[in-house]
Amino acid sequence: MTQCIQASFDYPACKSRKIVVDFNGGEVTSDGGLLLIRQADRKLGLTRALNEVLSDPRRPASCDHSQLEFLRQRVYGLVLGYEDLNDHDTLRKDIALQTAADTDQELASASTLCRWENRADRQTAWLVAELMVEQFIRSFQKPPAELILDFDATDDPTHGKQEGRFFHGYYDHYCFLPLYVFCGDQLLVSYLRPSNIDSARHAWAILALLVKRLRKTWPEVKIIFRGDSGFCRWRMLRWCENHGVYYIVGLAKNSRLNERAHPYLEEARRQYEATGQKQRLFAEFRYAAYTWDRERRVIVKAEHNEPGSNPRYIVTNLEGDPQELYDGTYCARGEMENRIKEQQLDLFADRTSCTQWWANQFRLLLSSLAYLLLEAIRRWGLKGTELAQAPCGTIRLKLLKIGAVIRRNTRRIYFHLSSACPYQKLFCQVARRLSTA
Repeated sequence: MTQCIQASFDYPACKSRKIVVDFNGGEVTSDGGLLLIRQADRKLGLTRALNEVLSDPRRPASCDHSQLEFLRQRVYGLVLGYEDLNDHDTLRKDIALQTAADTDQELASASTLCRWENRADRQTAWLVAELMVEQFIRSFQKPPAELILDFDATDDPTHGKQEGRFFHGYYDHYCFLPLYVFCGDQLLVSYLRPSNIDSARHAWAILALLVKRLRKTWPEVKIIFRGDSGFCRWRMLRWCENHGVYYIVGLAKNSRLNERAHPYLEEARRQYEATGQKQRLFAEFRYAAYTWDRERRVIVKAEHNEPGSNPRYIVTNLEGDPQELYDGTYCARGEMENRIKEQQLDLFADRTSCTQWWANQFRLLLSSLAYLLLEAIRRWGLKGTELAQAPCGTIRLKLLKIGAVIRRNTRRIYFHLSSACPYQKLFCQVARRLSTA
């Protein structure tokens, strides 16, 4: 049966000129800024290095697409905001993505990418995780004096019967419980875990592996482990003490801690009643829970405001003024939560909808690789600019989502970016920096 599809549309006139809309624009993309990602990837050597260590069991003569093309297609797609594999049934035809992946043919279909993701196993996850740490080490031109390793867990809601999903009482839904490790804005670890475990599960082992690897390169570096009260485990703290690792970790309040801090809490209350303004007092004392092996230094923030007393506690082996340690060192860990939001909201780390466990871990790692590329642009190309602290979603919107007309011939590929792009000057600056980084 003949299907009649309307090819053009008329809209109300503009200044007596007729407006006609059709789909005959030719080779046009909405992702003209993707070449910045391609350049950042080349400077990092990210996808090429990963392709060299990952095995490909396919018979090369029977394959239309290389594993390197899979990696670039999937990671670049996440960078551009295409979260689902289904997007690639049409995205595979995009000339910009083909060019970024260094091919001139249609890329892999969604079903091909799905089979590739489901081939992932434990060894795949280990190799990607190892590469992320190596990328972090190579990002330093000279040995750092101090590294603060931020550990945090978050919920990754599931909406099916994926392997390893459990109901979590605190989050009140079925989810995974991935563990992230950041150093500043740089991501070192993204580790998928089931949610029926202690939030600190495997954190000790990951910390030990990181310390060993980092000190192999930088023997004299000062390493600080930082986390919230979910990571306050005395055996882990003792390991840090025995291996020359510093720590500053939240400590959940309890009746014994409140009793020890009672004089400071009362003083904060009296000052609030006298002034009517929120009061914050800082002090320290030695404390050990019944299960601990010994007493440790605890810093208390005795705060009182209109709702009442609001004490907070941290345990640390760092030296220094209590308030400076709390405000300047411990509270800075809150910035890591913004980085996790970038992973979850901007780069779709929560799209763990595969049935099999290792495929979901691989998806989380692909999202992490996408973050590494955008963070490299932020660190190299945007330093000192108006977008120096911009989140990944903003960088994508302002520098990557640029309309472009593409022309290809036997000798050149032309990207004619929109003349109305409001960030032309910044785009050119980033491109220059990436070419010389």
